[in-house]
Amino acid sequence: MQTIQDMMDTFIDKAELVSAKVSRVKTLEEAFAYTVALCDGKEMCPLLVSGCELNLSEPSMQLCREKTGKIVAAPGLDTEGTASLRALCEGKGLELIDHGLRRHLGGLDIGFTVCDLGIAETGTLVLDSSSEEVRLATMVCETHVAVLPQSKLRATSFDAEPELLEFMASTPNYLSFITGASRTADIERVLALGVHGPLELHILLWEDK
Repeated sequence: MQTIQDMMDTFIDKAELVSAKVSRVKTLEEAFAYTVALCDGKEMCPLLVSGCELNLSEPSMQLCREKTGKIVAAPGLDTEGTASLRALCEGKGLELIDHGLRRHLGGLDIGFTVCDLGIAETGTLVLDSSSEEVRLATMVCETHVAVLPQSKLRATSFDAEPELLEFMASTPNYLSFITGASRTADIERVLALGVHGPLELHILLWEDK
């Protein structure tokens, strides 16, 4: 049976092979600080809109005005966690949203989630995405920051089976298996990152035990 350290080493090796950036944090507060620093240091991720200088209808002009600052989307956190992350965001002039993501599709700079399971043998994250808000946070952002509690790491998919079955017993259900940043080679077999999802995946291994 693998030790926690063995599983973490394997997970890091496998995740980094598919372009994920893996770091370790001791607390959730440290994960919040990492996320805010990452967003603050990046260029803004705007939706590129043309024709805004024309005489447009009000709904069209609203689209032109949609993205005016950097946005961190963090649905699914508890009240205390949301308040803590919001305070850090406001200190850097960032906007935090935790619901109504459909109104912010002009560009989400960072999507922040806490994962339900991790599979070491493939460097895979498992996330209960039954909430549309969570799905949007992980799919339409420029960068996905995913926190994986050390206690949720499993050596293989077979070891994770009992928990996966428990998730699937609840309907309607939507489980996401995330391995690395979004990638495709549909066009002339040229590998491209960030076409169908986040350009970057940052995994924070949370030493919660």
